[in-house]
Amino acid sequence: MTKSVLIEKIAEKVKDLNLTKKQTEVVIETVFESIKEALAKGDKVEVRGFGNFRLRHRKFRKARNPKTGEFVEVQPKKVPFFKVGKELREMINK
Repeated sequence: MTKSVLIEKIAEKVKDLNLTKKQTEVVIETVFESIKEALAKGDKVEVRGFGNFRLRHRKFRKARNPKTGEFVEVQPKKVPFFKVGKELREMINK
């Protein structure tokens, strides 16, 4: 599902609120931006019944370039991680 399809589906579901697709898009963008900003600050984002977004810290390591076989140093970094919530996991595994 793409973001535009998500916006259309949400706009259809909230017709009674008289929100246009453009207004729905602003709401979706605000949610995504809020999640990105929280993760950038190092905060955890929890959406009950859906899941958690948080950062995982990857340590410094040595890796091998598969094309050349040369060893390279991979610097430590933070990567976003999503852990699915219990309700969503159970719904998927029915």
